[in-house]
Amino acid sequence: MFVQFNQLHQCSIFFVSEIIWGIHPVQEALRGGVAIDRIYVGDGRKGAGIHDIVREAKARGIEVRFEPHERLAKRTQGQANHQGVVAVTVAFEYASLETLLNVAKRRDEPPFLLVLDQIQDPHNFGAILRSAECAGAHGVIIAKRKAAEVTPIVVKAAAGATAYLPICRVTNIAETLEELKQHGLWIIGSSDQATQTFTTADLTGAIALVIGNEGEGIRRLVAERCDLMVSIPLYGKVSSLNASVASALLAFEVRQQRNRRKLY
Repeated sequence: MFVQFNQLHQCSIFFVSEIIWGIHPVQEALRGGVAIDRIYVGDGRKGAGIHDIVREAKARGIEVRFEPHERLAKRTQGQANHQGVVAVTVAFEYASLETLLNVAKRRDEPPFLLVLDQIQDPHNFGAILRSAECAGAHGVIIAKRKAAEVTPIVVKAAAGATAYLPICRVTNIAETLEELKQHGLWIIGSSDQATQTFTTADLTGAIALVIGNEGEGIRRLVAERCDLMVSIPLYGKVSSLNASVASALLAFEVRQQRNRRKLY
């Protein structure tokens, strides 16, 4: 059940049919309590990973079907190595914005969110979700339009992170940042033009990190809503980092600063 607040009206619940393939992503989906309708396993496939998946699925009452390798390849449309296992989920459930904030409350931590401004590459999106979950973020916010959504490719790239990390879709990123400010969050954007580096900024409070599009960065209207822009110093010849790498550096800097603050 999701409690609706009048101020946080932009997020709602959406459902997207999906499949998950690969031993590790399917294992994480089972461990994370993802609603799975059935699991397909390749005929003759063995190994500890496959055995664990079949055992856990049967314990949860999930139907397991065995079928030829070629059928599994068709189910994944040949987009990835399925490793002999494909899970069909009931639905992917996008979270409301208050759900993300409530995760922080349950952990008794200042909110730590990532806001993705039109990240369009599904592999980048999945990698960002993976590093965000590993760094202890409370959730990720994405746009409904001109942005990657949660698909089987994203789930695979996220390596199971979608089972644990709530993701919210909003109509307008800029307006959502204003709403987050009303809840006491400090909005920090990433830009190679910023004079302050990310390691010198105070990232220990309630914050939302804004990560821009792979090619154009953060849009002007979104950047105008940021309270602070930070840069990641580069020392080679290449002028920019991949969006997923930049987000990982920023997210783990947040985690390191928070850990250091607890020590002193």
